[in-house]
Amino acid sequence: MASLGMYSWTTGIKKRVFVKVANLAKENEKRVEIAEKVKNSKVVILGGTGRVGGSTAIALSKLCPDLNIVIAGRNREKGASMVSKLGKNAEFAEVNIDDREALEANLTDADIVVHAAGPFQQSENCKVLEAAIGTKTAYLDICDDTSYATRAKSYMNKALEANIPAITTGGIYPGVSNVMAAELVRTAKLESEGELERLRFYYYTAGTGGAGPTILATSFLLLGEDVIAYNKGEKIKLTPYSGMLSIDFGMGIGKKDVYLLNLPEVKSVHEVLGVPTVSARFGTDPFFWNWGMIAMRNLLPQEFLRDRSKVQQLVQLFDPVVRAVDGTAGEAVSMRVDLECSDGHNRIGIFSHKRLSRSVGISTAAFVLAILEGSTKPGVWFPEEPEGIAVEAREVLLQRASEGTINFILNKAPWMVETNPKELGFGIYS
Repeated sequence: MASLGMYSWTTGIKKRVFVKVANLAKENEKRVEIAEKVKNSKVVILGGTGRVGGSTAIALSKLCPDLNIVIAGRNREKGASMVSKLGKNAEFAEVNIDDREALEANLTDADIVVHAAGPFQQSENCKVLEAAIGTKTAYLDICDDTSYATRAKSYMNKALEANIPAITTGGIYPGVSNVMAAELVRTAKLESEGELERLRFYYYTAGTGGAGPTILATSFLLLGEDVIAYNKGEKIKLTPYSGMLSIDFGMGIGKKDVYLLNLPEVKSVHEVLGVPTVSARFGTDPFFWNWGMIAMRNLLPQEFLRDRSKVQQLVQLFDPVVRAVDGTAGEAVSMRVDLECSDGHNRIGIFSHKRLSRSVGISTAAFVLAILEGSTKPGVWFPEEPEGIAVEAREVLLQRASEGTINFILNKAPWMVETNPKELGFGIYS
């Protein structure tokens, strides 16, 4: 098994600490072996012709070439183009997620369905999850909306009755970030004598991260939502894209300004991991995009920003400009998770990649493989729940998800984060 750098795993009295300072090229060539039972599985990817779904399909085909991958979407031409990139084990299926009959027909003999047909904001149902339960198909979505994730969790009993495993909010963020938070909390409970106090998510992308109009639509829709955060156990509402902080994302990224947004991992981590104070912030480059988001929040009424049809019109208007700027801004992505305890035990995790469009697919693929390998129990789970990704399976998931990262560390003291480190080492840090 490939090393993640410096990993500390505690079993009973035995302790190890998981830290990855950087991915070297030779490490990126090493991969975790795929379980034999997974290799011929059938994976249906809804939204497979889109940036995220397509990236997931490519990542899966590279990690496990024997997988049977179905690219499901409404555009046959785009579907054929994607299939041509994947090889002989791929096919296209014309599917509209609003057509329950067609959806179930394509899931009948599938082992897992990946719902990547966002945006999830303002969705009023969980049709794909319902179809997965009806056909007894394992399920994963890349939802980044609090309301949708809460609705998905309400299907817990139905998923248990159908005996299917399901994960909501899987992917890169939320998703990998949730698992990082879970590991920080788990390790803190073993190493710290204090109480959990505060956990903060910080996210950054250059432009749209190359992920296209879906992320643009998601960002605009989030401006229409009050930010839900938790302060000492109390649920509070804050203004979207406010509360700016300058956060150091470490080598390869540096300091970036981030702003409050309403993201589902805040609620789930507060409830699942029991951290009393939780918040999430996001920022982008070039810096004037952040100013533009603030201007939109101030100038457009919330009712406008909550209307998906009107937001889609905004996306069509801004998309050409955003794509042009993306060409110069790049598509780097970084996430930082900070945990603070009452005794001063403060630890962080950082995950940075030069290409979000690639990294999001690798991260989602890691969740797909974890579910197929049996890491997820029947029911509907968040990634940080041990029933979602078993504690003993987190190391492998993070190892797969971190392929190609320029900086990946976990459980490291905040003072050790340097934007331009003089020397990189792999010793054990406490």
